[in-house]
Amino acid sequence: MFIILDKVESEAVLIGVSKEVKNHEYRVGLTPASVFELVKRGHQVIVEVDAGAAIDFTDDQYVAVGAEISHSPEDIFARAEMIVKVKEPQAHECKMLREGQILYTYLHLAPDPEQTKLLVESGATCVAYETVTDAQGGLPLLAPMSEVAGRMSVQAGAHHLEKAQGGRGVLLAGVPGVAPAKVLVIGGGVVGDNAASMAVGMGADVTILDRSIPRLRQLDNEYEGRAKCVYSTDAAIEEYSLEADLVIGAVLIPGAAAPKLMSRDLISRMKKGAVVVDVAIDQGGCFETSKATTHQTPTYVVDDVVHYCVANMPGGVARTATMALNNATLPYALALADDPVNALFRDANLQSGLNVHKGSVTYKAVADALGYDYVPAYEALKA
Repeated sequence: MFIILDKVESEAVLIGVSKEVKNHEYRVGLTPASVFELVKRGHQVIVEVDAGAAIDFTDDQYVAVGAEISHSPEDIFARAEMIVKVKEPQAHECKMLREGQILYTYLHLAPDPEQTKLLVESGATCVAYETVTDAQGGLPLLAPMSEVAGRMSVQAGAHHLEKAQGGRGVLLAGVPGVAPAKVLVIGGGVVGDNAASMAVGMGADVTILDRSIPRLRQLDNEYEGRAKCVYSTDAAIEEYSLEADLVIGAVLIPGAAAPKLMSRDLISRMKKGAVVVDVAIDQGGCFETSKATTHQTPTYVVDDVVHYCVANMPGGVARTATMALNNATLPYALALADDPVNALFRDANLQSGLNVHKGSVTYKAVADALGYDYVPAYEALKA
């Protein structure tokens, strides 16, 4: 059942939702509930045929709330004034973007020079979910997927610790008389906290590393001795990773490439059959041996250590992830659609999501990582 909202008087914007094309990516940019809210505000929405079918959002459901179904992604990109996606556009999608068009999706540009180049050349206005902020300085559009990925990281790690999956043959919780697996979580943010919560709940021996003393205090209070909270240094990473059966890489520098916290040499000295899960792989990964994988082929082995580096982990639980993502992204989508000219000027938190605008790179961490001249978002918008 949908709740009817008061209509906001604004010029109608044509919003396009294309089907995701990344390997085993079944999420969709807008749910039928989100489309309903946009249509009730006077906007038009075109959705690619079967865009949400894999997670039981049918074309009939979209039509019932006022969407038009298109059989061609080219048609959607050609007609829409605003494109709403989940994952970063692939090369052929970037080439369909144009000046004056708004792209609203995850981008993760810092480790991706080719995508950045194509977006700069397109002239489009590109707003990245992962760098939009809130009044507390948090990342509200990244948080729900970080929660999902953090929880999935332990689920995936436990599965790949099984001997048949190439792991050590260790049960995360152990059994009476046999010690549980040792789990190291590097990073105590949203991903790390959710990973630790899952690992503790499954009965593992958990250590969390972080560089923020206030954050370590929070985590220590939260877990009440059920997880060790340790200040992160190179020596601590080495000590605890060599003892670990499972390591979760959960570090984040907003919008920037992830720091390499574990060298190949350190990986090579881990236990045979240990598992590392690199949740930071979207931003280039935090292990020197990391390379992006897919849900189709999620792991590879380096020096007898199993690496799980799926770049779109939440896509594995696509229905849950889509609904969680839409809960966070919809208010900003409404703001952009209701007043696309001024929304980025008015809202500093939304403005922080602007990564590329009319050929300029407007997010400093991306410009620094890839060697572009940095143009502050407000200056680019004024120009």
